[in-house]
Amino acid sequence: MDEASPKAMPRAAMAADLIRQRIANRSLAAGAKLPSIRKLAAMLGFSTSTIVEAYDRLLAEGAITSRPGAGFFVARHVAPFELAAAEPRLDRAIDPFWVSRQSLESGDDEPKPGCGWLPSSWLPEEGMRKALRQASRAPAAGFMAYSSPLGLPALRTLLSRRMAEKGVEAGPDQIMLTESGIQAIDLLCRLLLSPGDTVMVDDPCYFNFQALLRAHRARIVSVPYTPHGPDLELFARIATENRPRIYLTNSALHNPTGAVLSSVTAHRVLKQAELHDLVIIEDDIFADFEERAAPRLAAFDGLERVIQIGSFSKTLSASARCGYIAAKRDWIDTLIDIKIATSFGGGRLSADLTYAVLSDGGYRKHLETLRARLSQARLSTTTRLRKLGISPWIEPDAGMFLWCRLPDGLDAADVARAGLKHNLVLAPGNAFSHAQTATGFMRFNVAQMSDDVVFERLEQAMSQAARQGAGS
Repeated sequence: MDEASPKAMPRAAMAADLIRQRIANRSLAAGAKLPSIRKLAAMLGFSTSTIVEAYDRLLAEGAITSRPGAGFFVARHVAPFELAAAEPRLDRAIDPFWVSRQSLESGDDEPKPGCGWLPSSWLPEEGMRKALRQASRAPAAGFMAYSSPLGLPALRTLLSRRMAEKGVEAGPDQIMLTESGIQAIDLLCRLLLSPGDTVMVDDPCYFNFQALLRAHRARIVSVPYTPHGPDLELFARIATENRPRIYLTNSALHNPTGAVLSSVTAHRVLKQAELHDLVIIEDDIFADFEERAAPRLAAFDGLERVIQIGSFSKTLSASARCGYIAAKRDWIDTLIDIKIATSFGGGRLSADLTYAVLSDGGYRKHLETLRARLSQARLSTTTRLRKLGISPWIEPDAGMFLWCRLPDGLDAADVARAGLKHNLVLAPGNAFSHAQTATGFMRFNVAQMSDDVVFERLEQAMSQAARQGAGS
C-alpha cells in the first residue's frame, strides 16, 4: 500500500485515512481482505497498537468488517466512487475540477480570465438564431426524433471536406458525431482502456483530460511540453518505462500553452507511437482559431493509429453541443455500439444547428473577425500583464490562451484563492500539471480580459498572495 501523505494528524488517523482513500477509489474493492494488523504496521512503519486503533475507527464507522479467525474485510456496502478520491488529495485550488466549477458556477457578469470559452458576445449569435428559425420550420423529425448512430450525413460530409483542407483524409463513414469533444474522449476511453491502463498526457495539459481519465480509473503519466511539442527524449523514455495505451494531446494551439506542434516533432512522435504500439487521440478543438494550419498527427498518420476528435463549443456555441470522432472504419463500427449503449441516438437538433451555421457563408466571416479580435486581445493583454510582472511562456500566433509565468515567489494557487475573494476566477498552473510542476504559472483567457477591473482585481490578488507568502 502507498504511504499516506504527511499530515499534521495522529498516526492512527493517517492509517485509517489511507484505507478510506483506497476504498473510495476502488483500489480496495467491496469484500476485499485487508492486511493483518502486523503486516500493515510493518508496511507503514507504525506500531501494532496504532493499526488496532485505526481498524477500530473503521469498524465503528462501518467501512470495514471483522470476521473472527479470518481477519478484516472491506464492507460489502461501500460509498459511491468519488473522483476526488481517485488520486492523492490535492489542494482544492489545484484540483483539476476546481477551475471548471468556479467558472461554471460564477455569475455571467463576473470576470473569468481563468475559464476556457469566449464571451457570448464574441460568438455568432445571429447565425445561431437563423439556424434556430430554420430548425423550427423543418419537419418534426428534425427536432423530435433520435439521430442515426453515425449522425447527420450532411454534417459528416462537411466535416470530411473541412478536415481534408488540413491534410486529414477521412470519409464521411469514418466520422461519427458526438455530443461534445469530452463525450468523444469518453467513448474512446471506453473503447481502448481498462481500469489501471496507462495514459500519457502533456504537462501541462487541459485539466479536464485528467479529470476524465481519472473517471475511467486510468493511470496517468505526463511528458513535459515544449514550444514545438512534447519533449522527445522524455517521451521515448516514458513510453518505454510505462507502456501507455494512449497518448492524449492537442496538436494545434495546445491548451494551455498555445504552442504549435512542429513537423519534425510530429514525425518522431509517430515513430515512437509505432514502436510502442501507442494509440494517439488528437484533440483538434481549436482548429478554427488558427491563422495558418499547423501540422496534424492525423494527417501524417492517415488515421492508422491516430484518432482525431473535435467540437464547435469554442467558436459556435457551448449550448449546441456537437463534436465528432474521426478514426479508421473498424473502430468507428465498434464506437457506434458503445454510443448506442451509453447515449442511444445522439443530438439531432444540435447537429442540425451546427450544420446550418457551418454551411452558411457568415461563419467564415465570423471566424475572420474573431481571429482579428483575438490577435488584438492577445497583444493588449500581454502588454498589461507584463506591467504586473507576468510574462508569457511563449507568444502564440493565434488562439485565446496565454500561458504565463508569475513573478518569482508567487504561488498561482494562492493567487487564485485570493482572486475568488475579489470575484475573479483564475486558472492556476498546477490545475494543468499532472506532475505538479507549474506552481508559478497561470493560464489567462485574453477574450475574458477586456475590462480594466480584471487587472485591478488580479493585482489585488497578487498582492494579497505575496503578503500571505511573506507571513508564512
